[in-house]
Amino acid sequence: MAVYTQVSAEEIDRFLTRFDVGTLVSVKGIAEGVENSNYLLETTQDKYILTLYEKRVDPADLPFFIALLDHLSAHGCLVPPMIADREGKKIQQLCGRSACLITFLSGVSVSSPTTTHAAAMGEALGDMHRALADFDQERRNVLDHDGWRALAEQCGPAQLDKIAPGLATAIAQELDYLDEHWPHDLPRAAIHADLFPDNVLMLDDKISGLIDFYFSCTDVRAYDLAVTHAAWCFSEDGTDFHDKISQALITGYASTFPISDAERKALPLLARGAALRFLLTRAYDWINTPADALVTRKDPQAFLNRLEYYQTHPDVFAI
Repeated sequence: MAVYTQVSAEEIDRFLTRFDVGTLVSVKGIAEGVENSNYLLETTQDKYILTLYEKRVDPADLPFFIALLDHLSAHGCLVPPMIADREGKKIQQLCGRSACLITFLSGVSVSSPTTTHAAAMGEALGDMHRALADFDQERRNVLDHDGWRALAEQCGPAQLDKIAPGLATAIAQELDYLDEHWPHDLPRAAIHADLFPDNVLMLDDKISGLIDFYFSCTDVRAYDLAVTHAAWCFSEDGTDFHDKISQALITGYASTFPISDAERKALPLLARGAALRFLLTRAYDWINTPADALVTRKDPQAFLNRLEYYQTHPDVFAI
C-alpha cells in the first residue's frame, strides 16, 4: 500500500455518497507498499480501505481480483471483498483513477514471525489453495518467469550495479540458469503470489486476514508456497535463514493441502525464481520511484541475499 494520488477529504466525502457506509469521520493515507494509493477511512458506520489503482495495476484486471476475493470469501477464507455501491458497482472512478472501496479487516502484520505465526500462515495458504481448486477464471502472471529478463533489461546494467557491484552479471547468470531448468509440467491454479508478512493480518497468533491480491494470477501453484517461503523464512535483510520458521510453514501448508513429490522436488528452483522476481521488482522500484511519493522503498539487496542462500542450499525444503 502507498499514496501516489492525493485525494482530499472533501473528495472522499463526496465519493462515499455512492455507498451505504455512513459519512466520513477521518481519513489517513497509508504509506506502506509500492503499488497503489491507499487510504484508511473511518465513517459513522465502520472502517474501510479506499484504493486508487496506479499504473502497475491494469483496470481490466479488476474484475478478476473482485471475482477471486468473492470466491474466497464464499469459501470461508478471511479476505477483504470490494464493496458495491447502491447500483451494484464495485469498480469506481476517483481523481482520474479506477478505485474500489474495500472491507476493512482487523489485525496487525508481524515483522518477526514466530513458528506459530508461520504454521498458521502455511495452513491459511493451503486453505486458500483448496478453496481455489474450483475457481475457473484466469489471469496471466505479468511478472512470471517469461518476463524477468525484460524487467532486468528495463532496470539496465549500470543502474543495477549501482545497487550492488556485479548485480547485473549475477542476475544475467541466474536468468540463464532458470531458463534452462524452469519446470513447465507442474499443476497451475490461481495464486496470491505476494504473501509477505505485511499482506497477512493476525490476532492472537491466528490469521485474521489475507490482503493485497493485486499480484494474484494463474501460475504454478507451488510457486505460491515458494514466494511465501522467501518472504517469511529470512530476516528482513535476507542475511539470516530461519530453519524452524521454514519447517513450520511447510508443515502447516502440507497439513491442509498436499504437496506432490514433483512439487516438493521443484520447490528449491521455484524459490530461486521467487527471490529473483522480488529482487528485480525491488530494483526497478528503487530506480524509478518518484522522490516525492509517500512510499517506503524496499531494499533489493535483501532478495539478492535470499537468492544466494537458495543457490547454495538446495536442501532447504527438506523436513
